[in-house]
Order: sequence, then C-alpha cells, then structure tokens
Amino acid sequence: MSALTPDGSPDPLAGLHDALIAWLPSQRWFPAKGRQVAGVRTAAHSVISQPGETPTVEHAVITVSFADGAAEERYQLILGAQHQPPGDLDHAVIGRRPADHGDDVVYDGLADGRISRLFLALITENATREPLRFVAEPDTEPVIVGPGRPLQGEQSNSSVIYGERAILKLFRRATTGLNPDLELHRALRREGSAEVAPLLGAIEGSLDGEPMTVAMLQEYAANSADGWSMALASVRDLLAEADLRPDEVGGDFAGEAHRIGKTVGAVHRELAAALGTRPLDAEVATEVQAWMLERLDRAAAAVEGVAEQRDAIAAVFRGVSDAGPTTIQRIHGDLHLGQELRTPTGWLVIDFEGEPSKSLADRVRPDSPLRDVAAMLRSFDYAAFHQLSEREQATDDPDPQLERRAQEWADRNRSAFCDGYAEVTGTDPRDTPELLRAYELDKAVYEVLYETRNRPGWVSIPLRSMRRLLTPAGRSQR
Repeated sequence: MSALTPDGSPDPLAGLHDALIAWLPSQRWFPAKGRQVAGVRTAAHSVISQPGETPTVEHAVITVSFADGAAEERYQLILGAQHQPPGDLDHAVIGRRPADHGDDVVYDGLADGRISRLFLALITENATREPLRFVAEPDTEPVIVGPGRPLQGEQSNSSVIYGERAILKLFRRATTGLNPDLELHRALRREGSAEVAPLLGAIEGSLDGEPMTVAMLQEYAANSADGWSMALASVRDLLAEADLRPDEVGGDFAGEAHRIGKTVGAVHRELAAALGTRPLDAEVATEVQAWMLERLDRAAAAVEGVAEQRDAIAAVFRGVSDAGPTTIQRIHGDLHLGQELRTPTGWLVIDFEGEPSKSLADRVRPDSPLRDVAAMLRSFDYAAFHQLSEREQATDDPDPQLERRAQEWADRNRSAFCDGYAEVTGTDPRDTPELLRAYELDKAVYEVLYETRNRPGWVSIPLRSMRRLLTPAGRSQR
C-alpha cells in the first residue's frame, strides 16, 4: 500500500524518504548534523507550478524523527522536479522518484533560478496557489529582476538574492503561527522604520489547519558588512599593537558601537509604538525568573563550571523582582553583532525570529528591552575574546596582557553602545544594573550550554564572563 499524507492522499515523496534521510545532514540549515536521522514523513505537500510547466515546483513540509528518541522536528522544502535537470543543478539533487511516481529527478528548488524567478513573479501578482498565498506588501514597487542566486554561508534558513535588489528568505523550520520575523517587520514598516530593510512581500500557507509563514521578501542591503566581521577586524588591529589603547588604534570600533546602540534604541521605540508596552509587574517578573532558573538548571546539569556557581547565579536572577518600575514589550530576542548590517548610510537590524531554542510562544512573549541590550553586551565580549580563545587552544599559553587589552576593547565598546542607546531612548540601561546583570548572566548561561554542545573550544568565553559578572567589580556597567 502506498504511503499517505495526513490528509489521506498518496504521499508524493514516499519514494524519496531514504534519499532525504541521506541528504538532510549535508545541508547547512539542518541543525541536527550530529544526530542520526531515524525517519522522514511527509506532513504537507502542494504543487506550485501549473500543469505542463517545467520544472514541476513543489512545497513540502517533512517531519524528521531521530534515533535518540528526541522530539520530532519539521522542515520546509522547496523542490524542483524534472526528468533531466540542467547540469548546473547536479549539486542540489536529492534523488529520483520511482518509475511509478514519475521517474523525475527531485532537487532543492532554491538552487534553480527558474523557480526563484517564479516566486518573485507570484509575489508581485499577489497570486494564490492553494494552499500558498503569495503576498506583496501594500504600496511597494515590484522588483523587476531576473532569477535569484542562492546566498552562500547562511544557516538556519535559506535565501536567494535578486540582482542586488531583493532577498527572499525561506524559513526552514516549519512552525504554525505567524513567524516573528515577518510580524515585526510588518510592525516596523507601519512605523516607517529606517532601521530595518524594507519589507516587500511574503509567502504564507497553513499547517495542521493553522497559519504558517513560508518565506519573506525584503530589499537587499547591498554593499553592507555585518557587525561581527567589523568588530573582529577592530580587535585584530588592537591585539596587533603592543602599546596602543583601543581609542588610539586605527580600527577603533567605538563610534560604530555607539551608532549600533542608537539603532537598537530606535527599534525598541518603534516596536513599543507599534505593539504597545506593559509593566514588568510581580507576576511577569516571576515568570521571567522561572525561565532563567529553568535554563540555569539545564546548564548546571551539563556543565560543571555552571554547577559550581549555580546558587550565586540564581541569586542574581532575583534582581528581576527588585528592578523597580519598568516595562516589557516585543523585542528582537536574539540580538548580536551578526544581526547588525553596516550599509553606506547606517546600520540595519536583521533576523527578528528570536532565540532558536525557544518555542514560538516564548519567542513572541513580551520581555524587557534589556534582554536585547544584554545580548549585545555579550556579543562585544565574544568579539573581544574569541580570537584569544583560539590562540590559547593553539598554544595552551594564556597571555594576561592580551586578555587585559581585549577586556579594554570590550569595556569601551559596551559603554559606547549603552551611550548610544540612552541617547535615543532617554533610558540608560546602566541605571538598572541588577536587572541588566541578570539578563546578561542568563545569556551567558545559554551560551555556555550552546558552546558545550556545538563549539567546545569557545566555552571559555561565556565562562569567563560569568565569573566577571559574579564579582563586585563585574556589577558595574559604567
């Protein structure tokens, strides 16, 4: 008997499940590379192209199970299918359907310029190809360009760029509900934000009878550089000099850190205006502390360095309840230097999906803007110390002088960021030091757990910051 999809129809991917199991671990966006995939099921499937068009274009949601028995995960695929694809698509091939299912070669459709061009045309036309809706944002100019080219090096999602004019991002993780990246870009567009790339359109569908975001289309920030790369170059310049202070080095980053602070402050003001705020009352503070303590206990169970400091960290988390009058609102939720783009005219904030490890409900829950601020402060620490961490791994020889200079760079840029933020919002994050310290420690706990599982060589960076934040000197943010 042929396999069936959840709606009872024959599964058009049934003959490809083994091929998908072999293909998934090689994809940059697939997060479970170190785990054995036990099986694949088709959760949803639709054909986007019209009958007789070549290639056949399909949208699918697959459910992936794992040999370790962990929770299943769902992912979105855009597939192209034809009997003999062009040779330049060989690298994207997943497998061939059995003869009784058409005998077509099936491949990753985002690698095919014909498919990316079709998507752009469908968005411009506000077309519907059930169950998918291609939606252009109101009052936007159509992007008339040719086929898209896949963006190399991206993780979590997959994007194609259209002639340096627009970028289409496919959200690989399939979840029901409106993706916060699309939701917050729409909110910021209503506010006329200049701090994000303008939203041009989206592809929306459904899963399990609920709405689902498939992809979003934005203007492409051409000639831009990300903040992480720029910050690393600044740190390299500093460490290469024997006796210069950070402000004396040609690659000093503090001016850019100040501008990033202003940009993040403007985004917070715009999100508050678009979606509102409410007080951080006792009930919300208790919920926030509960999230922090839950993550702390997970990290303490996995990392001895956290377990040794568990009680001291938990005591800092109680500062959330002692913060005094403050507000919560929608925030970015996963902010770091890599989510900041420097264009010829200023900085843009990107990727509003929120922290990947959280559920959608947690990612859209209002929180203090200090969570974003703390995440940026942590990112400056990462930029300052990650090169030292690599050096220490290679030489097994810590250099106190270089550590001191890296800390000077971090302190200077953290301060510049907060200055810029306060300049725009009228609220200095350092005026509530215990609340800011709680959020920064919570982020460091998350980082320790992440690095232990994914990049053990980097775990010394958040562990060093945890020790600093638990000392009296580390409490001062000025």
